[in-house]
Amino acid sequence: MKVMGIASGRKGGNSEALLKEALLACQEKGAEVSMINLHDFNILHCNGCEGCMINIMKGGKDPFCVYKEKDDYFMIAEKMMEMDAIIITAPTYDLMPASIYLAFAHRGLPFEVSLLEKQGIIDEAPDRVCGLISMGGSTRSWQSMALEGLAATTFMGSLEVVDMMLATGNSAYGQVFLKPEQIARARKLGENIFEARSTPKGQRKWMGEEDMGLCPVCHANAIAKGEVHWDGVHFPLECIVCGAGGDLVQGDDGKYKFVLAENGMSRVRVDPRCRDLHLDEIKENHKTTGMNREKIQPLIQKYKAIEIPKTLESKHK
Repeated sequence: MKVMGIASGRKGGNSEALLKEALLACQEKGAEVSMINLHDFNILHCNGCEGCMINIMKGGKDPFCVYKEKDDYFMIAEKMMEMDAIIITAPTYDLMPASIYLAFAHRGLPFEVSLLEKQGIIDEAPDRVCGLISMGGSTRSWQSMALEGLAATTFMGSLEVVDMMLATGNSAYGQVFLKPEQIARARKLGENIFEARSTPKGQRKWMGEEDMGLCPVCHANAIAKGEVHWDGVHFPLECIVCGAGGDLVQGDDGKYKFVLAENGMSRVRVDPRCRDLHLDEIKENHKTTGMNREKIQPLIQKYKAIEIPKTLESKHK
């Protein structure tokens, strides 16, 4: 079993320490472990050029990005495809995961697993389980999108998240070492990762805290008002992470539960078939744009030509 850790926090810091503890637990069970810290790599930001999407629409037989030979993203993504399990850690600086991790994750469309299968680049989706660790200086109220932000980046790779932990109250370098219970929880996460990957796919279960979040599918704690989907599907409420649809129901104990609608799994992003539906939506947008290119092109040139005074210039670019 190969287990890879991805850190995105300060070198030798709290989140990296928790990752190492989880990896050590996997190693002691017999796994081959390795890790990287994204601060050691050059990861360029996605520039929205749509090159990867155009490659997909044209039936390209290899993952494509205009930055493929210009930074380290592809090297990391290709190595991730070889793994049996991945543990991701990211500190929380302002409610959500650190930006260096998000910049990395937002480059993931060329490795959307359902597309790789459809295009014949891979025979079948790799069976990979995943654990998530985030930490920050306060309670969950100040890390409200930390785990949710990490979880939202796992769908394209079809990573099956089986456990996640939030290490609260760590605002200073090394503070986590004053909290042995958090170190122990990271070790437990590592053990859970090993056990989950040792269990046949389809027989696995959620191995984190049962009350981690409201969503019964991805265990996120973020439910929002549902909006009408492009094809008319609508739910009263949706999980903003996985897209499960349903409504809040108050039980006899006075507590609220998020109860899935009869068709509440029809748009869940953990299912590659549902992601295919979204990609159909994107393809339709491209088709509509292409059919109206003559109308759009003059307006593109018009707005390109408009010069707004710059507020300031970079001193370092």
